[in-house]
Amino acid sequence: MTIPTSTGITDMEPAISISGLEFSFGNRPVLKGIELEIPRGIAFGVLGANGAGKTTLVRLLIGRLAPGNGTALIFGQPPGPALADSIGYMPQLNALYESLSVRENLDFFARMLGLSNKDHRSASVDRVMEVVGLSERADSVMAELSGGMRQRVSLGVALVHEPDLLLLDEPTVGLDPELRASFWEHFKKLTEAGTTILISSHTMDDAAHCDTLGFMRDGRFIATGTPDELRQSTGKPDSSLEDAFLHLSRASA
Repeated sequence: MTIPTSTGITDMEPAISISGLEFSFGNRPVLKGIELEIPRGIAFGVLGANGAGKTTLVRLLIGRLAPGNGTALIFGQPPGPALADSIGYMPQLNALYESLSVRENLDFFARMLGLSNKDHRSASVDRVMEVVGLSERADSVMAELSGGMRQRVSLGVALVHEPDLLLLDEPTVGLDPELRASFWEHFKKLTEAGTTILISSHTMDDAAHCDTLGFMRDGRFIATGTPDELRQSTGKPDSSLEDAFLHLSRASA
């Protein structure tokens, strides 16, 4: 038996279901017939070079762009305001308020995301500041922070309302290796608890941590599978994910 939530989401629906998805900027095709289904509770990595269509795909999933053809469903529903409470989004370029502190930014976005109870909101803000390693900089204004620290705050915004789905666009850019490892440790805990994560990235380090990957080239997925499955596609047992990506890219050209 499945129990509907307040948004109508049921446990039977995949987290993301995409069929025949196409999108163009003017006369320039960006996405070309995307087919993809992502089950719940995994970290799915969309890996590809700049211009492959990764960010456009994420923007379609949050409803900021409308497809030219095809469908994209989140928990069985089209992207839109009704799913705002269920989705956490971290853009490639952060959209934070420079004159506000770390705590004030997180509190503001928490209120926008529906955390109306002050005590609950404060506890949520404290929790994510600890997760992203900024508890000691809670009162620092954004203008004082490095690029890596801004990335941490942006991730905190995506996490603050404990969403069922995280859409992360290049989330580890500018982070040192230790903090990157800490983020992935937290992501693993989230997926084990049932959260689904879609990560758009061009780094092999992020790719290696994902449960499943989709290699993207020129607006299409050229291959999907686990990291091991994609490595094995080269026919060489010691292949890296980078080797696999290059091999599959050449094969699809």
